Amino acid sequence: MRNILILGVGRSASYLVDYLLNVSAKENLQITIADISLENAQKLAKAHGRSKVVLLDIFDVENRQSLIKNTDLVISMLPAALHILVAKDCLAYAKNLVTASYVSKELKELEKDVEQKGLIFMNEIGVDPGIDHMSAMQVIDRIKNKGGKMIMFESFTGGLVAPESDNNLWHYKFSWNPRNVVLAGQGGVAKFIQEGSYKYIPYHKLFRRTEILEIDGFGRFEAYANRDSLKYREVYGLEDILTLYRGTIRKVGYSRAWNIFVQLGMTDDSYVIEGSESMSYRDFTNSFLAYSPYDSVELKLRHYLKIDQDDDIWYKLMELDLFDAKKKVKLKNATPAQILQKILMDKWTLSPEDKDMIVMYHKFGYELKGEKKQIDSSMVVVGKDQTYTAMAKTVGLPVAIAALKILNKEITSTGIQIPTKKEIYEPILKELQTYGVHFNEKRVPYLGYNIFDRGA
Repeated sequence: MRNILILGVGRSASYLVDYLLNVSAKENLQITIADISLENAQKLAKAHGRSKVVLLDIFDVENRQSLIKNTDLVISMLPAALHILVAKDCLAYAKNLVTASYVSKELKELEKDVEQKGLIFMNEIGVDPGIDHMSAMQVIDRIKNKGGKMIMFESFTGGLVAPESDNNLWHYKFSWNPRNVVLAGQGGVAKFIQEGSYKYIPYHKLFRRTEILEIDGFGRFEAYANRDSLKYREVYGLEDILTLYRGTIRKVGYSRAWNIFVQLGMTDDSYVIEGSESMSYRDFTNSFLAYSPYDSVELKLRHYLKIDQDDDIWYKLMELDLFDAKKKVKLKNATPAQILQKILMDKWTLSPEDKDMIVMYHKFGYELKGEKKQIDSSMVVVGKDQTYTAMAKTVGLPVAIAALKILNKEITSTGIQIPTKKEIYEPILKELQTYGVHFNEKRVPYLGYNIFDRGA
């Protein structure tokens, strides 16, 4: 019997585990699920005859290495920073590895050793990164094979709340790590290229520069720029492209309101707020405003950020209980970002029956026989509930499918890999279609610029 070891079963593991258990008899698999929470692992294992649940502290070196040594393939769904611990063990014991995370600098340094041992370390095989890579390369390769030259590529992805569960003014709920949402866009300037001109958006301006998208059947969305779009020129073989932009999708109005948190400093994670455990939400909000013995916190905030009382933004802020003097932070030595995350989790956590939604949208501009053309491609996936989310589906299924194909030697490219090769993306995208994960394409007139930078 062949053994697949899954390390970590968080928010995105439900479809991953189900897929592997469903094929376990046919493929002669034993699925070992190792997690710091036995309860989480047992819930997903469902007492299946081919599942095995193990309690694991990832920093318990002896136990971790014993599990890896005695398996055939490792799937790491741990936090990204911990993948390197697993990768080094996989290298030592000659085991293939699959993760949904970006290739880190530390992992890249293992590349020669991974290739020399003939191993496959597949990364970036979730939704974004993952399905974005595969769906983009499928169309880009098709255009190039026809003799077309790529001149524009824009790509957008968002984890959102489904319309039937959209019951707050922000039109947003958490379907993945809330901390990553709060810290989005930090750590560097957003960089992209547009009609041959390099563009840069610093963090304090990021949420005021958005592009509007129209998705058939789902209406209007907005997108703000991801950090570094330029690195994808080499990844996608688009070194000479004139426009390259990657962004994050939200419902229209979200970014303008989120910018209030940025301007106040509530998303800062670099310092601790004294006495945070005893603060009320109102105290927290007031801590970013000037002292006044006469004006209320509400009046000071509206005046400081020039928000009219009938502005939609004001109602969004009120909805989050930011001015509630009874609700307590209850976090000791917390940063502003950690406190904001707690406040948002009070309101934006998915209820058991809530459905989330993944939206992905690509724009391909190319020149063929002297004529400029454009293909727009979109994917929308709606989740079932709080456990079987669209996020879990679009992250977990590609991971599971890739793992099985590596185990069955259907994917054979060795080294540190991401799914940009046809050998990888073609069969995975084909199988994903059977689970309702597919793209709709349409030809549109070539525009060649982002809406928010028209004429720039």
